[in-house]
Amino acid sequence: MIELIDEAAEFLTGRVRRTPVEYSHGLSDLLGVPVWLKLESLQLTGSFKIRGALFAISRLKEDVITCSAGNHGKAVAYASRGAIICVPRSVDRSKFDAMVRMGADVRVSEFDGYDETQDWALEMAAREGKYFLSPFDDDAVMAANGGTVAKEVLEDAQDARTFVLPVGGGGLSAGFAVWAKHFLSDAKIIGCQHVLSPALRMSMDAGHAITRLPGVETMARGVEGGIGARTFPVLQPLVDQVALVSEAEILDGVRWMVAHHQYLIEPTAAVTVAACISGKIQSSEPAVVVISGRNVSAETAKKILCAS
Repeated sequence: MIELIDEAAEFLTGRVRRTPVEYSHGLSDLLGVPVWLKLESLQLTGSFKIRGALFAISRLKEDVITCSAGNHGKAVAYASRGAIICVPRSVDRSKFDAMVRMGADVRVSEFDGYDETQDWALEMAAREGKYFLSPFDDDAVMAANGGTVAKEVLEDAQDARTFVLPVGGGGLSAGFAVWAKHFLSDAKIIGCQHVLSPALRMSMDAGHAITRLPGVETMARGVEGGIGARTFPVLQPLVDQVALVSEAEILDGVRWMVAHHQYLIEPTAAVTVAACISGKIQSSEPAVVVISGRNVSAETAKKILCAS
């Protein structure tokens, strides 16, 4: 996958932002080591997902159907005008509205969970003869979403050896881990998940991918559901720790970022911050915490911030 990551990085140059790596005094004090934030929340379309969408779609000739909790769908809408995007009925309103504004054909399922919505999308793709682009379980998506982020991180935070990553389906974390472990033999990969939807932890315990989990009530929809059948075999030998955080801790992470860095991030992106501030991350080496996205509606932001 190293060659594919290099190809993705070359393709994306000039097409996406090279997002900043920002020193965090607050997290450095908490962890007792230098900590930087990789701010993919400042990326085009508001998340890292634009990397994978642009690169994967550039390699396809077919019309695309995809499924998304929001950010991947928004990225696909940007990369491929008129794409069909299937979303759970629980999708954040800001993400839904953005997809529609960009000309996507957004179809809302009758399900709250991602896994059931993906089944519906796969049936639709087969029926309509279109290519189903997974938001994570795809080599090009892994290479671009995770690998190119890792490439930038290793160049911009050369002292870092611990990398704290959000894990949903595993596309970001798998690509990131491949690049980081290839170039740093002492790299430590920590995946962060919702305690009610811990697909990576369960898969590590079982020794095989848990690709389906029941939907849970959460504002962090991007880390809900099963892990990828293709991403897990990549991640399995590379992950050093899985940190699980609660809904309350995730929302504390959103509020912490506003208070300490004046960045409003989405709950899914706050799983990494939540793991740090709740004491679940311990590192003796400098660390980078990936902040994956900022797409959150005004209504959701108000609920979170006004509850503090």
